[in-house]
Amino acid sequence: MIDPLSEVLRAVRLSGGVFLDARFTAPWCVTAQLAPEDCKPFLNSPAQLIAYHFVIEGSLLLGLDGGAPVEVVAGEIVILPRNDGHTLASGQDLVPVRADGLIQPGADGGLARIAHGGGGEPTHIVCGFLGSEEIHNPLLATLPPVLKIDVRQGTSRDWIEASVKFAARELADGKFASSSVISRLSELLFVEAVRNYASTLDNAQTGWLKGLKDPYVGRALALLHSRIAEPWTAEMLAAEVALSRSAFNERFAALVGMPPIRYLTHWRLQTAKERLREGRGSITQIAHAVGYDSEVAFNRAFKREFGLPPARWRNTHPVQA
Repeated sequence: MIDPLSEVLRAVRLSGGVFLDARFTAPWCVTAQLAPEDCKPFLNSPAQLIAYHFVIEGSLLLGLDGGAPVEVVAGEIVILPRNDGHTLASGQDLVPVRADGLIQPGADGGLARIAHGGGGEPTHIVCGFLGSEEIHNPLLATLPPVLKIDVRQGTSRDWIEASVKFAARELADGKFASSSVISRLSELLFVEAVRNYASTLDNAQTGWLKGLKDPYVGRALALLHSRIAEPWTAEMLAAEVALSRSAFNERFAALVGMPPIRYLTHWRLQTAKERLREGRGSITQIAHAVGYDSEVAFNRAFKREFGLPPARWRNTHPVQA
């Protein structure tokens, strides 16, 4: 079965990289928030940023306003899906300094570095990012401010752990700040963190991720994402998942936040926008590929969603490789 979570992430086009190697000695405390310039030259104008910190050695406390600190130890990665400002520290009740004031450029254009602290117990972290030019994403809006994973556990453990070790060796040698390996690793770590979080949701919680776990709504989401051009109706989807139309509509809207056909329309147009950005086909071909028999109907729906008809939207957004 097609995995709707992977499909959403693929179409959102998350691009990742590593921008900072930080080595601290206790006591230490810094405030941090990823800025768009930290992602250059890998991303030009990300609409959304996801920050993460991978603890290679030692441990730290991550704090957000109004929340209890999160302990992160060696082998764990902490992810901030909405790039909230935060503190990183060796302990509680320490006076922070701004991390961006401590950053030193890497030698010969290599990875930027921080060396800071009072000379005690060491902590070594690597800081990275994922960015997207998409303003709206049904996934990111549902996630908590902080996710944490252990790279030594999980369904992709062996691949992740081997890749992390390889990347850490390369970064320790000051080699690359971003590459296809690091970008793919960053994306995979994020997917793993989201899956871990989804597995913790209880039956009383709702949201797009909860919809994926529901046996009826999850099946419907997989069908919509894998067969986007099919002329779906609510009745057809309800029959596929063996529910009555009214029960299915109610269940889908309660979990996902919108009726199934509205969700399908939104996803079709997001997919069409991605194809336009990539230069994949003519307007007519794209319209048919996402389920519109009429280019006129496609133009009308696209303009209603994004403010411009598809041809004009494509002209204002250069084709990306």
